[in-house]
Amino acid sequence: MTEHPQETPAQTVAGMVEHVLGLAATWTAWDGRPAHVDDRVYTPHKAIRRVADHLIDHLAELEARLAGETPQPDHWHASATTTEADLAPFTQEDLDEARSRLTRLARIWANRLDTLTEEQLDRSPGQGWTFRELALHLRGSTYYADALGDLS
Repeated sequence: MTEHPQETPAQTVAGMVEHVLGLAATWTAWDGRPAHVDDRVYTPHKAIRRVADHLIDHLAELEARLAGETPQPDHWHASATTTEADLAPFTQEDLDEARSRLTRLARIWANRLDTLTEEQLDRSPGQGWTFRELALHLRGSTYYADALGDLS
């Protein structure tokens, strides 16, 4: 996991969301056929759901660790499950909802990360990755959107 030069952890998360939403802007043209990538199935709704879940999961971890608690294990079905809702058409309204949801989550991450000192980012409390590494890990959430790609 490497940080781009001069990129803060907050910018890393914001950049990931910007990339995802850039691709999602083309998904109203989706033809209803899921993309089969690796051993999983992806649709526009599933990609947005997975990005949001990933942001929420690691935000809960970060907050628990800062509070001196053990993070709750997640119970997501993750990419292994494709729901009926994932198969629905992806409309302009869905894109608007995704923009609102993911932009707000990225802002929460940025606000939290920007309050942490360099020491806290690199020597984070509790077990697991440092908070800087968590932000870099979240960059990988583009995988879900990249599985569908640009559908314009």
